[in-house]
Amino acid sequence: MAGRRRASGTRVVIALCLLLVSLVGCGGRPATDSAKAEVQGLLDRRAAAILDHDETAYLRTGARDRYGNLRAVPFAAWSYRLTGLRRTGDTALAEAELRYRVQGYDRAPVRVGRTLSLSLDVEGRWYVDAERPAKGSAAQLWDQGEVSVVRGGDSLVLGVGQSGAALRSYAELADRAVPAVSQAWGTRWPRRVVVLVPRSLDGMAGLLGAPASSYRGIAAVTTGETGAPASAPADRIIVNPDAYGVLGGTGRQVVLTHETTHVATRAHTTAATPLWLSEGYADWIGYLGSGRSPSQAAPELYRAVAEGRVPEELPADADFGFSGDGGRLARAYESGWMACRMIADRWGEVRLAEFYRAVGAHEGRAGAVEGALKDVLGTSLEDFRAQWRDYLRAQLS
Repeated sequence: MAGRRRASGTRVVIALCLLLVSLVGCGGRPATDSAKAEVQGLLDRRAAAILDHDETAYLRTGARDRYGNLRAVPFAAWSYRLTGLRRTGDTALAEAELRYRVQGYDRAPVRVGRTLSLSLDVEGRWYVDAERPAKGSAAQLWDQGEVSVVRGGDSLVLGVGQSGAALRSYAELADRAVPAVSQAWGTRWPRRVVVLVPRSLDGMAGLLGAPASSYRGIAAVTTGETGAPASAPADRIIVNPDAYGVLGGTGRQVVLTHETTHVATRAHTTAATPLWLSEGYADWIGYLGSGRSPSQAAPELYRAVAEGRVPEELPADADFGFSGDGGRLARAYESGWMACRMIADRWGEVRLAEFYRAVGAHEGRAGAVEGALKDVLGTSLEDFRAQWRDYLRAQLS
């Protein structure tokens, strides 16, 4: 009987707890409409202060924790939309969508989730104690420190923990990359790039919302929506300064031109585009004019061919994963580059760009490459693979 009474009492406690959770909610009680309106007004004033470069007005809304970090960034727009508010006494936790545009680069707002810790001041007004990325949202560069800005002719470079000379060198490389890409791909793209240079690999990972181990040894990545319309925000080229810093001058230029190619081709890169084509084409433009021979630019593939291990198939998307197998990843990139190089050599550079666009225009992955090979290059996938294998033997032996 005693055991039953204790069990019954436990059930009563659980039931009361569940009732309280349903009434109060996790982390405090739901805010009233008036509190939501007050907080939205606070966020509106905070946004206006950032756009107006009004530090005094910003400080009236809360702590100075981010103002100094982002004041050099040329924002064309900045606004918050309150999406949730949970109040606990004189404190609250606000969830908001931040929308911002960088002047001259973003055609539409970048949208990110933010979490703001709030408290009431002595006069009963809400005050921002801290702001941070929302759960599941990547950090912004100004979350990592004070942002320095260098403007190039065709580029905007934003950095944290970097010298002005270092940021100017990125701008110079990007300014050379833009016309190089336009010469090969054409000029029907914005022809401007935004380069983000965090302090370290960990900073890069934070901007991508991913573990640092996923990008160790990767010099740079480009973020953006594949198949993006003209109204999409500008892509960001995010540099890993740890890996980028060990490259020589030619390697650095190849990397920036490769990533700029991704910016230029983004609207024509869709779910139908295999990674061997998107990465291979970016490498093909990246290496143009570099003077690198196939054996120099594709050392892992060169070694495999020399050992009689000529690949039978073009690399699959999975081969481009950051799995820790550096050799496999390198061979995937090199194989895609050699496939694009072969197309340019045998069918011409114009046909290579037409092939890229035709693949991306297909409704889905199935049949995309086959259709473009037939329509643009007049060949089949089987014949193309055979020609590619012969090309590898001829170029890498």
